[in-house]
Amino acid sequence: VELPASNLKKEITKILFDKGYILNYKFEENDKKQGTIKIALKYHPVTKQSAIRTLDRISSPGLRKYAGVSTMPKVMNGLGIAIVSTSKGVMTDKEARSQNVGGEILCYIS
Repeated sequence: VELPASNLKKEITKILFDKGYILNYKFEENDKKQGTIKIALKYHPVTKQSAIRTLDRISSPGLRKYAGVSTMPKVMNGLGIAIVSTSKGVMTDKEARSQNVGGEILCYIS
């Protein structure tokens, strides 16, 4: 998959790679201002099923969703992840709970 790059997309891509949802990624800088991100998706070798089963966008430009530390959601009782944009950067819901910060919930991945 190839998509236009932004700082937020780069951070989300790094999180997906660290958590094992994608196989590999590569940031390419062009002569233009905006580069591209190439992502190799991960599939199960036998069933050919994608590692990312669902990806739900939670916060949208028209309706932002915020959560504090006490109301931070758990995706599939901890089996999935929520990507959260906090004042300390983009991180998963578990990392946000451990650092005691809340923020804007971008998406749920399972």
